Amino acid sequence: MIEALQYEFMRNALIAAVLASVACGIVGVYVVVKRIVFIGGGIAHAAFGGVGLGYFLGINPVWGVLPFGIASALTMGLVSKKTKLPEDAAIGILWSAGMALGVIFISLTPGYAPDLFGYLFGSILTVPLSDIILMVILDTVIILAVSLLYKEFLSVSFDEEFATAVGVPAEQLYLVLLCLIALTVVVLIRVVGIILVIALLTIPAALSKQFTHSLKKMMFLSALFSAAFTICGLWLSYSFNLPSGATIVLVSGVCFFLVSLIRKAALPHSAGLHEKGD
Repeated sequence: MIEALQYEFMRNALIAAVLASVACGIVGVYVVVKRIVFIGGGIAHAAFGGVGLGYFLGINPVWGVLPFGIASALTMGLVSKKTKLPEDAAIGILWSAGMALGVIFISLTPGYAPDLFGYLFGSILTVPLSDIILMVILDTVIILAVSLLYKEFLSVSFDEEFATAVGVPAEQLYLVLLCLIALTVVVLIRVVGIILVIALLTIPAALSKQFTHSLKKMMFLSALFSAAFTICGLWLSYSFNLPSGATIVLVSGVCFFLVSLIRKAALPHSAGLHEKGD
């Protein structure tokens, strides 16, 4: 791995892995704690419309995902809160509509759409410097937003009705949180792709939840786990010539199940020691 760092594309990939870990470590915790994994997946898949829009306009597709992802997040939030349509139905409709728009935009674009597979399934080894700069900016926005609204997000995540009763603008904060998920999707799109974003957004956070109930500690652990999974997956994909996004997600999933099994096996032993002590 150290030898590979002599190449610029590997250095860019490593930086992208760390930046992506920061975003999904912070926002992923809210997704898991508030149990909005499905809406997170909906935002990610609907954002494919932005990829198609980027190709159609002749710009970097990531720049198309940014406004499209935020628009999708706000639409899903408002539809689920303001209409009688069930939330899962609203998400499913917007999810499929966003992807359909992406396909139509791409079909209307003259010529061949290069690197489309990379946007769907990730291509961390081809991340350019311009995308890294964008990831730094989005990470900064996410960190600032969570730092300024930490207590408010905390109350909304655990008890939205109580937060509303004590005067917290829960609905507005919920929409802001969905926008942060959209920004995280933009950060992760080059790492694991739109199809696999939801895995990296949830697995590290779900794993960190097994070790602590403190939100701040969960964020730290989630970012740490995400960085470990991403760097390990990056090394394996480079060493064995495997798809980077799929390898990162597979490493994350395997580690999650191994840790879960080990902890489950250790719990009865720990309980037995406590009983003997009593």
